[in-house]
Amino acid sequence: MKLHTQIPLKKETRNQIAYQSKILLLGSCFSENIGDKLSYFKFQSTQNPFGILFHPKAIENFITNAINEKEYLDDDLIFQNETWHSFDAHSSLSSVNKNELLNKLNASISNTNRALKDASHIIITLGTCWVYRFIETDAIVANCHKIPQKKFLKELLTVAEITESLAAILVLLKSVNKDISVLFTVSPVRHLKDGFIENTQSKAHLIAAIHQVLEHQNVSYFPSYEIMMDELRDYRFYAEDMIHPNKTAINYIWERFTETWFLDETLSTMKEIDAIQKGILHRPFQENTAQHQQFLKNLEAKKEKIQQQLPFVNF
Repeated sequence: MKLHTQIPLKKETRNQIAYQSKILLLGSCFSENIGDKLSYFKFQSTQNPFGILFHPKAIENFITNAINEKEYLDDDLIFQNETWHSFDAHSSLSSVNKNELLNKLNASISNTNRALKDASHIIITLGTCWVYRFIETDAIVANCHKIPQKKFLKELLTVAEITESLAAILVLLKSVNKDISVLFTVSPVRHLKDGFIENTQSKAHLIAAIHQVLEHQNVSYFPSYEIMMDELRDYRFYAEDMIHPNKTAINYIWERFTETWFLDETLSTMKEIDAIQKGILHRPFQENTAQHQQFLKNLEAKKEKIQQQLPFVNF
């Protein structure tokens, strides 16, 4: 008896992810979920150097600035609620100290420039195509930083505008790294502050635009949004806010992602690293027992084995 529908996914046969891969993740908060998993399993990954970026224009702008090695100066910042912000970055980078923010922005630009050139894979998660245009400069911002909404115009990007933005991103990426594999996905997080109908319209625009650029070489799509909507269509898979996927849903989508994109030998190594991570978190009732000392000795042996295979891994 089948109690739910499952999206058929084919195992990727090209550009699979391995421990030698270098992965850059950009975009909506679901990229943070996947990024945290990659970090836990000790992959060579970098996630959201400018913080969460919700829409394609913000991601395009960030990649453009990283490739051009833009230097952020005082004029690029705004001051609101006793804090300095950048319209190009998430408020997680904001600071009460202007120079501290500038240092963060410029260091992130420099690090991302290197990451883009070295990356084997870039995973871009799109969350919404509702954008805010700062009236004073007529520029679309990545984050409004709680500045009064009357200072912005709210717009819905068309499918054509999103397609153009994604195509520009691909051209930019290939200009510095012709072999990079680009993986698009749409965040399963619903942006209900925009409205239920508006959220559906937004996701539809994103999905339609992504599928228009999939014919490009080394460009793929992973259906995170569809898995959440069609396989996990029950509120028990949501967090308390009834908007974000809960831990069970994130783990399920992660499993489907690894089944599709990861080499079999990589999955085997991940199990070994998972055992080590759980061992590190283990807290004994009695630390000085012979049994626990042997446990620690075995754990160190497992760490050494992994680090001999993968010298970049640091527990």
